Amino acid sequence: MLVLSRRRLAEGGRLGRDGDMTAEELARSATDDQTMPDDLSPVARVLWLAKAGQWDQAHDDCQDLPDPGGAWIHAWLHRQEADFGNARYWYARAGKAAKPDRAPLDEEWLEIARGLMG
Repeated sequence: MLVLSRRRLAEGGRLGRDGDMTAEELARSATDDQTMPDDLSPVARVLWLAKAGQWDQAHDDCQDLPDPGGAWIHAWLHRQEADFGNARYWYARAGKAAKPDRAPLDEEWLEIARGLMG
């Protein structure tokens, strides 16, 4: 089973890479697997939930992540539900330019995962 280490999040919510699951592997797991891999880091766990369509749990859990990473995921979740005003607030809090309302969600999810997973 592919797993991410439980390394402590560095400032900014980044994860170390050293042999860990890639963003693409995490996306594949979230879309193909019924259960989340064991031992995911907090960021990877929230990203997995978001990609797996478990919006409520991802939303609740992302609020426990440090900014700017947690805010960036939070922005994506609100854009996913078409709450664009709220999404823009969270993009600003993350220090990111807001994505266009109809920008592809899958592409941004990968951008976020790659950015936060190192």
